[in-house]
Amino acid sequence: MSETCDVAHGAAPADPGVRTLVAVFASPVSRFLLKFAKDLGYRVALFEPDPARVTDVPEGFDADTVLPPLDATADVVVTDHHRPELGQVLKAALEGEPRWVGVLGNPRHPGPHLAALRGLGVAEADIARVHRPVGLNIGSRTPPEIALATLAGLLADRNNRPGGFDFT
Repeated sequence: MSETCDVAHGAAPADPGVRTLVAVFASPVSRFLLKFAKDLGYRVALFEPDPARVTDVPEGFDADTVLPPLDATADVVVTDHHRPELGQVLKAALEGEPRWVGVLGNPRHPGPHLAALRGLGVAEADIARVHRPVGLNIGSRTPPEIALATLAGLLADRNNRPGGFDFT
């Protein structure tokens, strides 16, 4: 068997390098993001700035009320675009050096992060680093489907692949 086959059959470890997923805000989607990402080999962190909401954390995971340091291994996914602290959280994330930053949301509606970041004086070049929508377009509706599509999109991006069924 080839090395790729050995990895796919669990006979050899994958070597994806260090990967970190920071789910922002305790939410139904973040619950699945954390679980699925951990299974995919990510180091995971949940950032929930509101201590009153820390109760919605999946078993076996902890929530940080301070944004962890973000380096080039970090993918940041904001799981609730309705939160009043959206702009402040994104600004803080962009001040780090994350590999990727995205905000969940319906692409048919304007992203509330744009006005929030502009109102905080964030440069347009930094605002353009925020992805929205995120994930692969698979028609996701439920929290686990949204988490799956998001992680599939992150893996495709990290591996320089287009996602979908185009294997060229």
